Amino acid sequence: MFVPSEGPILHADLDAFYASVEQRDDRRLRSRPVIVGAGVVLAASYEAKAYGVRTAMGGAQARRLCPHAIVVPPRMSAYSEASKAVFEVFNQTTPLVEGLSIDEAFLDVGGLARISGPPTEIAARLRGEVAERVGLPITVGVARTKFLAKVASGVAKPDGLLVVPHDRELAFLHPLPVERLWGVGEVTARKLRDRGIGTVGQLAAFGEPALVSMLGRASGRHLHALAHNQDPRPVRVGRRRRSIGSQRALGRKPRSSDELDATVVAIVDRLGRRLRGARRVCRTVVLRMRFADYTRATRSHTMREPTAHTEIILGAARGLLVTAMPMIQAEGITLIGVTLSNLDNEGAIQLALPLDGHSTGALDATLDDVRDRFGSAAVTRAVLLGKDEGISVPLLPD
Repeated sequence: MFVPSEGPILHADLDAFYASVEQRDDRRLRSRPVIVGAGVVLAASYEAKAYGVRTAMGGAQARRLCPHAIVVPPRMSAYSEASKAVFEVFNQTTPLVEGLSIDEAFLDVGGLARISGPPTEIAARLRGEVAERVGLPITVGVARTKFLAKVASGVAKPDGLLVVPHDRELAFLHPLPVERLWGVGEVTARKLRDRGIGTVGQLAAFGEPALVSMLGRASGRHLHALAHNQDPRPVRVGRRRRSIGSQRALGRKPRSSDELDATVVAIVDRLGRRLRGARRVCRTVVLRMRFADYTRATRSHTMREPTAHTEIILGAARGLLVTAMPMIQAEGITLIGVTLSNLDNEGAIQLALPLDGHSTGALDATLDDVRDRFGSAAVTRAVLLGKDEGISVPLLPD
């Protein structure tokens, strides 16, 4: 019996997406360092990344690192159209597509050998079609598991194709740094390296009980499984999001509590509308922060009942912001975001608090209707008048 040596899962990831779209649309930018966004870097071409420029970095710092970079304003509508065109290619390649973001997806091509060829050929053809039809470079990793396919695409960037055969999985994975594992951020990496664990292979040899003792039950078991390429998750089509979120990079300029409050209000306003548009409710509100030294912190609050009402969600987010202010003032915040998790469908019981004689649900419905008819800028909160509410980034459907 023939046993295929290639995994059926592709991880396709567009390279430096926003910057690549800008280089595609303006020939003068090609092969030159490009930064998208002036105040804060939204994206950087690989030519700019070579100088140390990275996403969410302050614009002034980015220009110091790469003074000859070309800075362009973001064009969200162009990125949204490019994403739709790329996903058309994905969906014409296989019906099993799991979108992760507007520039990234898993594809299962395991059942297409008779009509489309082996995964390597499918991946190469996909890259060619994206380049020809959309004009963008895309990197593809091919492996037996979703985790390893994503690692492979990360190693293959930019504009590459990397196939990890079944009999070479651990030989490929184990020499990589532990930061390649999902769930290993700066704090976890520091804990591991303090114990002499710098590579995935060293972590795999450490043993699950020791990892659980060091990192906790969930994280220890998770990383031990990944270090042995144990990832049974299938590619899921049409799966609803388990959370939605939005964030805003702030640069390194000090921010007052009023400025941060206005930023949180703007974020929650957008998230509330997205939540109701998707006919969903949430129970948990998470405040996400990144500081000047690139460390991160989160604060969360779980409500007694699920809700989609902006005022209730905003009250929770503001409470989290107040408790985090001492840390923010001490560390210097550079990014703030809000994530809504523990999502459920709209049928779940919702809270409805009175507000000037009306329920919050009635107010939300009225505001949503006005914005749908006249645009998102037709009505805004008083606290946001005259303030920049940030950029609305294109997203996959909720």
